[in-house]
Amino acid sequence: MPQWLHDLFSQYGYAVVFLGVFLENTGLPIPGETALLAGAALAHFGELSLVRVILVAIAAATLGDNLGFLIGRRGGRQFIERFGGRIGLTAKRLRQFDHFFDRHGARTVFIARFITGLRVFGAVLAGASRLRWREFLIYNAAGAIVWCTVIGIAGYTLGHSWELLEKWIGRTGLIGLTAVVVLAAIAVARSRRAVTSSDA
Repeated sequence: MPQWLHDLFSQYGYAVVFLGVFLENTGLPIPGETALLAGAALAHFGELSLVRVILVAIAAATLGDNLGFLIGRRGGRQFIERFGGRIGLTAKRLRQFDHFFDRHGARTVFIARFITGLRVFGAVLAGASRLRWREFLIYNAAGAIVWCTVIGIAGYTLGHSWELLEKWIGRTGLIGLTAVVVLAAIAVARSRRAVTSSDA
């Protein structure tokens, strides 16, 4: 583990886990997963409690995503419609995204928790897509519990090898992101065929 990260935990303890996970889930590119892994790895050596690390991460992930959802619901739609084209998120693609959330929204919220990239922006996009908050709340909380527990246990188990841990988690996130992109493309293609068939 990098010395600066260890020093940060020595000074602020569980607050590092909370802030890292919370800020990442509100939509900021903060390495929340790294904070959780580091906290769990330190628990491996008895410097922190694994149970407390996981519970703090669950609280941070749930609160952060709900704030991200609120941001997406209140202002994210207008922001995306105005500036999304600069990053390739055109009005047409946004409609496709809405359709995908209409069909798979709740499951998408759960799965996005495990995907690097989607975990950062998933809640904001879910709010912008007008997914019902009650559905979001249930699947988001379930995803937070599972993700924090899995990542926490992984960090604790592999705490003796930080390089291996980061490499393994990073590779898993990349594979997951690829899978989600493929599934989204398939869903969009099917919806287009359905629209074409109905027009005919």
